[in-house]
Amino acid sequence: MIARKYLYLIALAKEKHFGRAAAACHVSTSTLSAAIRDLEAELGVAVVERGQNFTALTPEGECVLDYARRMAGIVDALKQDLGKRRGGLTGQLRLGVIPTGLTVVADLTTSFKRRHPLVTFEVKSLATPEILARLRRFEIDAGILYSDQSDEPGIRFQKLWDEAHVLITGVDELQGRTEIGWREAAQLRLCLLTPDMQNRKIINSVFAQLGCAVTPHLEANSMLTILAHIGAGSWSSIVPRKVVDLMGKPPGIQVLDLVEPTVAWTTGLATLARSPLPPMVAALCDEAQALLGLSGKAE
Repeated sequence: MIARKYLYLIALAKEKHFGRAAAACHVSTSTLSAAIRDLEAELGVAVVERGQNFTALTPEGECVLDYARRMAGIVDALKQDLGKRRGGLTGQLRLGVIPTGLTVVADLTTSFKRRHPLVTFEVKSLATPEILARLRRFEIDAGILYSDQSDEPGIRFQKLWDEAHVLITGVDELQGRTEIGWREAAQLRLCLLTPDMQNRKIINSVFAQLGCAVTPHLEANSMLTILAHIGAGSWSSIVPRKVVDLMGKPPGIQVLDLVEPTVAWTTGLATLARSPLPPMVAALCDEAQALLGLSGKAE
């Protein structure tokens, strides 16, 4: 439904290497190279900068790539629509999720699976910029991220839940307490997500507003790594309460409300602003809306 040479171009742009792109497409390197040359001859423009190895696409190549990705997205949506008419949604739903959302995205995928049992999922932990970039490249179908990115051009944002953050700690001196101020938390041996993560940027902004300089003793791009250190004792971290609610806390670990100020952030579902939405994405948005309604009733 879409000429293979356009799919080869998409793969080449993703892999940035002729050999790896050919392997991803299950063809030989010579076959892929010939298809790219055929595409250039058909369009009358160079799409790849010439050299011994792949270096980059030409400006014209980037334009062709943009259209190729959109064509591939339309074909995928058509297949979903036809599958839905034959007996239900089928295929794979690809999600990019910020690390702090990985523990609660299961609520969304589980409820979606009950309604659409033939759908499978691919969930990847990604930083917010990568989620947005992959959405625009049609490499994922939806992302879960914080609402401060909701005004991104071409992105549709739908609220999922509000997150209050807490301090989890193994510090003996804090045992028995129920809350702690952000200023006092800044003095602890903190484990935080890496600076490229949106959760870390938000935490940094709270400390900055209070005039606190914070130097974490450990940074990681994995919530599991952070929780493992907290479980070892004498470390502390700032995480969404839902992470603790779902995963539990190790023995001897204290969970304290963060106050002065009390802060909550909204997490939501991000999709490309397309009309109409692909059937699988539309169904995911419906499921997210239903979950939000249930959450509101529970509160």
